[in-house]
Amino acid sequence: MAFDTDFLSTAIRPPKLKQAEDAFQLNGSEIIDYTHFSLALSSLTKFAIWVAWNIDGMNLKKISRKGVGFFEDSRIPPDDQAGNQLYKSNPLDRGHLARRVDLNWGDYSEAKKANSDSFVFTNIAPQMDSFNQSGKGGVWGELENSLYDQTEMDRSRVSIIGGCIFHEDDREYRGYKIPTEFYKTIMYEESGKLKTKSFILTQDLSRLSFLDLEAFKTYEVAPSEIEAKCNFTFDDAIHQANEFDLNSFIQTERKPLTDTSDINW
Repeated sequence: MAFDTDFLSTAIRPPKLKQAEDAFQLNGSEIIDYTHFSLALSSLTKFAIWVAWNIDGMNLKKISRKGVGFFEDSRIPPDDQAGNQLYKSNPLDRGHLARRVDLNWGDYSEAKKANSDSFVFTNIAPQMDSFNQSGKGGVWGELENSLYDQTEMDRSRVSIIGGCIFHEDDREYRGYKIPTEFYKTIMYEESGKLKTKSFILTQDLSRLSFLDLEAFKTYEVAPSEIEAKCNFTFDDAIHQANEFDLNSFIQTERKPLTDTSDINW
């Protein structure tokens, strides 16, 4: 099963593209399905506009990544997806958008298929190896873990929408723009009430060569701030359930999150 819009008690539809022609069409649809996740692929950047996935925390399986390789989606022409040619012989890592471990739930065969599907290049975006491999992600890399540690979720179920944010002045490499920002919106329920949290990670590419944690900063944001940077709008339910006070930062400088304890889940 792909991304399930009815996974939580409140139905959550995938993002609606503002310009549908920007998305690759597979069999007449902008939505491309995999095991436990779905996505829309940009015809311009060749990366996912959004990836939506479900996590069943009570049925997660421990599946090894050993022996599983990255692969291009055979349903999509090679020129319409950023494949291995981008990542060979450089410090760019193939970074999962939907986390591999998030997807590995269900019975064993289902979890194993989700584990394999997570390595499709349409679910991958370039990240500097210092960020992806050595814990430089800080708060960003611990968002899902923090959620499970700090909340009493109904049925331990979570839905997430995430992806890249591109800008006109992004650095271009081997014919591809390299994103300087990533976003993630997390949805869960407590006592039957939908709650949502949205975050943006910024990568300062000019500082990455120094392996500096300050190159990676995570901010809590309002869903509307992600929409303003991306080619889509979120389901209204996400806006209604989000309690982030954007107005509180209009007159003051917003500070990045330094620890997951800073997040009021």
